[in-house]
Amino acid sequence: MTRAPAGTGCEVATFRAIGAVCEAIVELLRDDYDPADFPSHDLEFRVVDVARDEPRITAGVSLFLYRVLVDGTARAPAGRRFPDGRQDRHQLPLDLHLLLTPWGGEPSLQQLLAGWMMRTLEDHPVLPAGLLNRSTPGVFRPDETVELGVGELATEDLFQIWDVVGHDSYQLSVPYVARGVRIESRLPIDEGEPVQERVRTYRRSGEPA
Repeated sequence: MTRAPAGTGCEVATFRAIGAVCEAIVELLRDDYDPADFPSHDLEFRVVDVARDEPRITAGVSLFLYRVLVDGTARAPAGRRFPDGRQDRHQLPLDLHLLLTPWGGEPSLQQLLAGWMMRTLEDHPVLPAGLLNRSTPGVFRPDETVELGVGELATEDLFQIWDVVGHDSYQLSVPYVARGVRIESRLPIDEGEPVQERVRTYRRSGEPA
């Protein structure tokens, strides 16, 4: 995620990357949605808090971020070095665990939405910067991407999530993971002032230091 050097007047709050990724996935589904594929239904696509979101979606797809983990499979990426010599602290690599839920008034619509949703996301496994920056401009650099793939979640854990959030009934949901979300620090590494002068001290042999 890009962060402009101090003094440029365009400081970017890179901690907004988590929200930007969630919105980008919803935008992707909106872009691919063709009303002709779902006659008599006006679909809605939204990032939600499953436990509190009102009004609930009648027909469409919701995205629920239920877990954020630090990616421990590799060393933390080093921070960028700017032209003036300053260097950012190491980046924070995150994996976002998501539940995408198709909603429909009848099972046939819910199942139809599930197949369409999964096919759409399978066709777009990499989210480009243009899409990631659509809802919140400037969070990702032009060359940055985020990988999106189906996640692993045991059926028992899936039921437990719905039970914990207090929903009245289980809804068919598919887990996904967004990988490669790197958040940069807003603090540069303090490397000290450059050496301006070397001072040498001489003493005679035998004199105390």
